[in-house]
Amino acid sequence: MAATRDFGPVPADAEAATRSIDLARQHLVQPWPFAGSVGNEARSLMNSGDGIYLIDGDGNRLIDGPAGMWCLNVGHRREELARVMYDQAMLLSYNTPWYTMNEPSAELAKRIAGYAPGDLSHVFFTTGGSSAVETALRFMQFYNNVRGRQEKKLILSRGGAYHGSTYLSASLNGRARDRDWMDSAEALVVKLSTPDPFRRPHGMSIEAFSDTLVDEFRDAVARIGADRIGAFVGEPVQASGGVIVPPPNYLGRIRQVCRDNDILYVSDEVVTAFGRLGHVFASEEVFGIDPDMITFAKGVTSGYFPLGGVIISERLLEELRRSNHPDALFGHGLTYTSHPIGCAVALKNLDILEDGLLEHARAIGPYFQQRMKTLEELAIVGEVRGTGLMACIECVADRDSNDPLKLDKDVGNRIDAHCHELGLLVRPLINMCVMSPPLVITREQIDDMVGILREGISRTMEDLRKEGVWQG
Repeated sequence: MAATRDFGPVPADAEAATRSIDLARQHLVQPWPFAGSVGNEARSLMNSGDGIYLIDGDGNRLIDGPAGMWCLNVGHRREELARVMYDQAMLLSYNTPWYTMNEPSAELAKRIAGYAPGDLSHVFFTTGGSSAVETALRFMQFYNNVRGRQEKKLILSRGGAYHGSTYLSASLNGRARDRDWMDSAEALVVKLSTPDPFRRPHGMSIEAFSDTLVDEFRDAVARIGADRIGAFVGEPVQASGGVIVPPPNYLGRIRQVCRDNDILYVSDEVVTAFGRLGHVFASEEVFGIDPDMITFAKGVTSGYFPLGGVIISERLLEELRRSNHPDALFGHGLTYTSHPIGCAVALKNLDILEDGLLEHARAIGPYFQQRMKTLEELAIVGEVRGTGLMACIECVADRDSNDPLKLDKDVGNRIDAHCHELGLLVRPLINMCVMSPPLVITREQIDDMVGILREGISRTMEDLRKEGVWQG
């Protein structure tokens, strides 16, 4: 394994780890639980981190393959971020955003607007990605109400999408397992196809597949009526859907359909922003689009403090200011909107990104993709796809059908368990494994990570053979 700094006084002793596990089972409700174990579950205990590594409750060092939850872009244990939190808390720990403001939020809004495409020049800060998407949607509703278009509220989303866990943002999600047992605002949302080239019809070219997606979008607008559709919300890369990179020029064509029909285009960059694809924002730099709004979170503070936001077009705000309803109130806000500590951390996080880390991410991304692609040599791997420092390994029963359903549905968890033993934390998604390491990763550490993945997948293949689940 590549060398790292001394971790200091970790891990916790066995007695402390056991106590944490017992307390979790007695009192802690974990996110995304199953009914059979809700409120009685303990997950892998993590005690500390440094750079790209974590130390678990047993003292094992693991490469943090998912970078937390797509968020630890500058890596664990950055002392400069910890000091900023302390310094800002000692200066101003909190102020109410209802009738006061703070200096870090004003400065951060300016910095972020400077990186945003087009005329996206105003920022509303939230507590994370879900609240950022929720804010964008509520702003769309307010915008159309003020303009006298009360019927223009439907939202276009896509299969495979993930946009959050609040009621309205979760209603956009396009993965069945996210919604099977949960209520949603179904009447407000229209779902379109997943832009997944790997799952396109057999024999269809990428160009023809892109055409069918754009035609479907146009047909939906014509069928429903542009006067009823308020927004399209889309991730540039569908992250939790399995790192779905859309066909070339697809997003630009969808953007033009939105512009032609006065439909707000909301680019959900909660994952792709702040260096994950080598730029502060990927919408224009990577995909050539200038949305009406961009949502962000996660990497804005590298996970050191909960913060998110929406960048809004000056055009939209100017139209509101010119309306016949100057007293119309955008009745939306959060207790922790523009939190001074979060904004101070984000400013320092941007300093780190600007000080060579964005360039490093752009330089090392191709090597990461190249090394990950070698895993397609394994018979169970149908495709390795990705861009920048995000990738997905999709396992299939056979490459003729690319059918994941004939496999054990726990194959991702099986791979993760083997990799955990070998020194790597993976994010399993049924038949897929997602990787999005901290941007500070080196070539040697990428080699270590891919080597562990290869061994973890190979062991899983052998397990499935022995059990008669997969013949290979």
